[in-house]
Amino acid sequence: MTEEEKIALLGKPKLGNATRAQIRIKENKEYKNMVDKLVKKANASMLVGTSSWKEQFSEAITVQAGDEGEDGEEGEEAEEKLPSCMDYVMHFVTVIWKVMFAFIPPTDIMKGYPSFVISIIGIGLLTAFIGDLASHFGCSIGLKDTVTAIAFVALGTSVPDTFASKVAAQQDPYADASVGNVTGSNAVNVFLGIGIAWTMAAIYHNVQGNDFIVLPGNLAFSVTLFCIEALLAILIMMLRRHPKIGGELGGPYIPKLLTTLFLVFLWVFYVLMSTLEAYHLLPSFT
Repeated sequence: MTEEEKIALLGKPKLGNATRAQIRIKENKEYKNMVDKLVKKANASMLVGTSSWKEQFSEAITVQAGDEGEDGEEGEEAEEKLPSCMDYVMHFVTVIWKVMFAFIPPTDIMKGYPSFVISIIGIGLLTAFIGDLASHFGCSIGLKDTVTAIAFVALGTSVPDTFASKVAAQQDPYADASVGNVTGSNAVNVFLGIGIAWTMAAIYHNVQGNDFIVLPGNLAFSVTLFCIEALLAILIMMLRRHPKIGGELGGPYIPKLLTTLFLVFLWVFYVLMSTLEAYHLLPSFT
């Protein structure tokens, strides 16, 4: 053999003295807890639905404990948890809406299609009612519709998304589901909420032989201010990826507190500036 062949043979893998390898696979408790929660919610979602109006009204007038049990509780213990004081308060606050939506057909009728369609109609009527109620409220206390919309109506429509993002953040090791829920819900509100409404109005006025014209008002100012604050929020999320913090949500106490205060300030600043512009105390873009 030549010298090159001897050197090439030295690079071949060889068996050592140990001819067996022992591999230990340890379970990731954090990942297991997340999977257990997802499986539990998936099993619960399969049971969501009712077969009769009697069952719906019974659930509407019954005080139920919160869905989320404390950390470390087993599923059976969480189910046996008694309603708390806050559960009773929230029940009496929302019992009227529960009873109203109990009139929706049960999900077992025609594979749930009537329930879905009537639910969408009910949500649309409820949204129209809230819009008119907010307009009358603003008129009673001397607020313009634009101020009422950005301060009260927008807050009421975003609170459910806030709680949904909170639950998503608790169940997901990453912020994808939480942040995606916020951006997705606002995208639906803008693209469908405005697009469908304006399309229907445009078709109606076109059939009537009229021109459908919507005055811009302070829309340009509000959208510009919102886009600037949205860029600031994205910048904050990118800065929070620094190794000392390690993520978009949560983290050490001081950065978490400062981030919370800054984001709340952005909302207060947006409402304040839009209000001042609506009352012509600030120069407008139009």
